[in-house]
Amino acid sequence: MNFLAHIYLSGNEEGIIIGNFIADGIKGKRYEKFPPAIAKGILLHRRIDSFTDAHPIVQQSTARLHKNYSHYSGVIVDILYDHFLAKNWRNYSDQPLDEFVQDFYALLRKNFTILPARIQKMMPYMIADNWLLSYESVEGIGKILAQMNVRTKGISRMDLAVAELEIYYDDFEAEFKSFFNELIVFSKQKLIEL
Repeated sequence: MNFLAHIYLSGNEEGIIIGNFIADGIKGKRYEKFPPAIAKGILLHRRIDSFTDAHPIVQQSTARLHKNYSHYSGVIVDILYDHFLAKNWRNYSDQPLDEFVQDFYALLRKNFTILPARIQKMMPYMIADNWLLSYESVEGIGKILAQMNVRTKGISRMDLAVAELEIYYDDFEAEFKSFFNELIVFSKQKLIEL
């Protein structure tokens, strides 16, 4: 899953939200250096990623892209699934998406000093371009995929994946909805266990 889903699945505890958001940059046991709630968020992120990567529905979505995007297919599906979460937000939250996103940006600002340097550098761009809210539109997803393609120096060709999104839109959305309901249950259980 990508940023929006990880933030959403964190619940309401600020430390868990921050930990889940920064987790990709925290390798091995480095999570132990963080306060307990942030460490819990990092571990939750890892459990979510493992569950997602192994899930047959996600693998079905990824397989649809594999011929054209190889090992980048999983990253693309994560981004596409965030689009469907944003698009169907009212099904998952009573708080409007724009408010949820602004609350998250405020949380990042409040916790700026604890964020890893990579996130501190990325954060102003994320907020200025309102990445999380932009996930709601296909155009916004296209921009995100184009940025990801630049980060891979054009090797991934992720910017072209909008074509598959449009062609298989209903398939991806149905897969997302079916999978995400299971992921919500899984994440709530992991939050209790951690």
